[in-house]
Parts: sequence; structure tokens; C-alpha cells
Amino acid sequence: MNNKELEDLKKELSDDKGLIISPERIVGQIKTFEKGISPLKLVRACTIGDGIKLISDDEKDYFIKNFQAALDEGRIVKFVPASGAATRMFKKQLSVRSRFEKIELDKLKRLAADGDNDYKATLEFFNNIGRFAFYEALVDIVEENKKKISELIAEENILEVIRLVADSEGLNYANLPKGCILFHSYPEGARTAFEEHIVEAINYSTGKDKVVKLHFTISPEHEKQIKKLFNSFLQSYQKNGQKFEIGFSFQSPATDTISVTMDNKPFRDENGGIVFRPGGHGALLLNLNDLKADIISIKNIDNIVPDHLSEEICNYKMYLGGYLISLQTKIFNYLRKLESENLNEIIIDGILDFIKMEFEFSLNEKLISNPSKGIQKYLFNFLNRPIRVCGMVKREDHPGGSPFWIQGEDGEFTKQIVETAQVDLSDPKQMEIMNSGTHFNPVDIACAVKDYKGNNFDLEKYCNPDTGLITKKSKNGQELKALELPGLWNGGMFHWLTVFVEVPKITFNPVKEVNDLLKPEHQPVER
Repeated sequence: MNNKELEDLKKELSDDKGLIISPERIVGQIKTFEKGISPLKLVRACTIGDGIKLISDDEKDYFIKNFQAALDEGRIVKFVPASGAATRMFKKQLSVRSRFEKIELDKLKRLAADGDNDYKATLEFFNNIGRFAFYEALVDIVEENKKKISELIAEENILEVIRLVADSEGLNYANLPKGCILFHSYPEGARTAFEEHIVEAINYSTGKDKVVKLHFTISPEHEKQIKKLFNSFLQSYQKNGQKFEIGFSFQSPATDTISVTMDNKPFRDENGGIVFRPGGHGALLLNLNDLKADIISIKNIDNIVPDHLSEEICNYKMYLGGYLISLQTKIFNYLRKLESENLNEIIIDGILDFIKMEFEFSLNEKLISNPSKGIQKYLFNFLNRPIRVCGMVKREDHPGGSPFWIQGEDGEFTKQIVETAQVDLSDPKQMEIMNSGTHFNPVDIACAVKDYKGNNFDLEKYCNPDTGLITKKSKNGQELKALELPGLWNGGMFHWLTVFVEVPKITFNPVKEVNDLLKPEHQPVER
């Protein structure tokens, strides 16, 4: 857009009294569309001993004790992004339903045998309907509709079963948040993902006063239903003496981003209004910032397991958090020394050795020509940042981010979680490095967000705004471009002090599709 077009747009936006995004921010987003977002420059994959650490059993015990001490002081909050509906969980089944008015089981089997993933997933879903934790709830809802699930199965009424699971006439699961879906079966009844996160939090983040602190990001349209669900199951845990401090927040509309046409003009709806879209999970940086917490444990809503696997996973959550607290304690001690006038070479060397050992940065060459005051200031600024310790599992073709060393525009090497979309895969060398990754980010992150004086960092200052994503979407049959803000654990934490730690595969059990609930780790233990 030329200057006149931008000024006209600014005036239009300024006259819109209902707009909560500043015109300057919107114009900045349009400029981002115009110039594009430069891909990250991969240097090499993070591997064991070069970017990813292994923790010994003795260290784990020590870190777990650190974590428990922090729990007893009320410092730990569990943060669970849980916004949005579970539509994608049922994408394949809904796709098959949209293609047919009726389909027989034999035909579905033939189509599945030809290799179409939608048909295969739908066949698996129907053949195993009785193994889902929500089966009993489905039986009840079918009976409310004056039918029997056994009859629908016998009649091979595949599309009706899908409808009664997914649509509002039934369980309405395609329109509910993932947290409201029954994930796991127990003799005493099934639990939703929300309840399982409560149970996990009780198991690893209960302090001496039995207080458990959690925060969920949710969508406004689901708030009433979610709070009703929580009220339905919290009472049983409160009877055991548990106390809960549970917070909910929404993704702020102020983080929405403008949509543009393919030639970077504002995309408008049929009424001429400018179309905005949610800014992706990177927008949750504001929610994290507003927590005003100390130690935050982040885990996705769909990565949760039943009780028989919980103990081992909780131990890993505790030692990641304990390692983080150990780092924070050492950093705070060094920052207080760096404030002192009586700094000597022994202390400086100790700080440099600590940075090299824990964060794998050798700063000696950078600082060798600086006067002592310059070194002091540099080291202080280097250490006075939010900290994160991220669990990493061995890579097994999971979609999502992986840990890499990257080179910034300033020439500095840093460790980052990188998404495929952030890399120029037309460059054979970058493609080779991307494919060489050995680990994957399961979003198992412990964060320290207070400074050494007890004040919360302004997390937006440690984000890299140039690491968002431009994606192609469509609306009413027209193509548009959308801007996603820097991902919460990608660009949103770009300038944090970062440590990657290997954790076992058992800690990563996501439910991206409904059939993932049929995997052994989500099924009851056979007795």
C-alpha cells in the first residue's frame, strides 16, 4: 500500500470506536505482510551434548526436592492452553460424512483399503466405538433420542454414530473444547481432559497446605459450560482436603491480526468491514504475562494420561521444574554479585564457566576486549532474563517444533524451538539440517518469570516480533493471507535463557485426532 492508502486506512481505523487494536499496530502488520517474514537460519540441530542435556538420577532426586520446597512456598502455577473447539479431532470423520448421505460398512472397508486416510480413520472409529471413554455418555444420549447404540451399530449406521458424537443433537464434541471431552475410563466413571489435568496437578503440584494452583486459557463462548463442568467434579477432590486456586482467561481480542488480500490490501467482508483473525497461540504471551506468577509449568490440554502412567510423568514434571529453580537460584546470586562494586576476576570467571556449562555459550572472546565495567554490564544483561527449561523427546515424525541452534541477524547463535514453516526449505542445506533433528518439542516447559528482586518481567520485551508466520486461508471462497504472532514457545520466548533437557517418550501422549484415544497409553489397564 502506498502512503496515501495507509493514511486513509489509519483514518478509517481511528473512526472505528469499537476497535481495540491501535491503528499503528494494524499498519505495522500490513507492512509485515508487504516485506514478508525472513526465515530463520538453522546452524545445526540440537543434540545430546550439544544443546540438549541429560540429567542423572542423583540430580533428579535433588531437583525434585527443590521443586517440592517451592511448592510448599506456593510458588508453582500450572498453565494449560485450552482455547478453541475440538473440531480438528473429528476432521476425518466429518469429512467422510460430508461425502455421503449413507455408506455401508463393506463400502467403507473397500475405500479404506485403497489407502484414503479419512476412510481408514472413520472405519477405525466406528469399529472401536465401544472402547472410547465417552461410549457410556453416547449410549445415554442415543437413548434420549429414542434409539439404541447397539441397533445403530448392527444397522451399520456409521454416519448417524458420527453425528451423535460430533453434533449438537448428540454429545456435540466437534464444537466443544478438547478439555470437555471424556478422555479416559475408570471403574468409577470417565474423566474429561480438564479433570485429568486437575488430577495431574494434585499429583505433582500440591504444596504443604494442599493448595493447587492452575490457570486455563479458554474461549469466551465456552466459559459458562467449562465452569459448570469444573463445579461438577471439583467437590469430590475438595472432600479429600484439596484446595484449588483455578484461574481462567481469554485470548485478548487486542492480539487479533488483520487479514489481507493476496496483494496485501485489507481483506473485507461482504459489508465492507475489515476482517481480523485470532493471532495464534503466540497471543497467549499476554495471558502468561498477566499471571504475575513466579514458576509456571506449561503443558498442552491434549497431552494428558490416565492414572497408571501419571506417577512417572509427574516425576519428570517435578525435576524439570526443580532444575529450573536451581538455575534461578544460582543466577540470582550471580546478579547480586554483578551489582557489587567489589567484583574480581575469580567471580567473573565463575560466572563465565556457569554460562558455558548451563547455557552452552562461550562469552570469553566477546568480552576479552571490554573493560571490566563493560563486562559487568554485559553479564548482568545476559543473565537478567526470564528462564525456561524445556523437555525434549526423541523425534518420531511428530508435526511441530524441534530444537535447533540458529544464527540471528546479529550473528549470534542461540537455541530455539523451530517450526518447519519458519525455515526456507527450498534451500537444500537448510532442508538437510531440518531433517537432521533428533528431538521434538512436546510442550513440557518450566518457566521462571520473576527477576532477582522479585518483580515480574515484562515478557513482551523478550519476544522476537519478526518470527511470526504468514499463512494462506480462505473466507467465502476468497483467498486471504493471515498473520500469526510469534508462537508462545517459539518467537514468544526467543530471548529467554533456554535449556533443553531430554525426557522419555512416555511424557508425550497427545490427542490430536479422536482415534489417538485408542492408543494403549490412553486405554484402561487390563486386569
